[in-house]
Amino acid sequence: MTDCRTMLAALRRPRLLMRAARFGLAEYRRDRDLRRYVGGTASPEDTVTSLMSVEARLEATRIAGDATYSVARHIEVLIALLAEAQVLRRLA
Repeated sequence: MTDCRTMLAALRRPRLLMRAARFGLAEYRRDRDLRRYVGGTASPEDTVTSLMSVEARLEATRIAGDATYSVARHIEVLIALLAEAQVLRRLA
């Protein structure tokens, strides 16, 4: 768990991305949304780890200026990541 928390604490993204993700937290539904980003519903720790790798790929694409970058997808993944981190904190 500490590894996930350390990675989350070190996460630095543009303010607008994080603000949009926090705004979307109210609409997040784990059973509906999580399947799109990680295979299935696993433990919150495994899910956070998987979402971190998905988000890291999106961030690398954003920084590279690649035309395939989708800001909407990046926000959706950040929403899922923030929501799963909340679940992880509640369980700790």
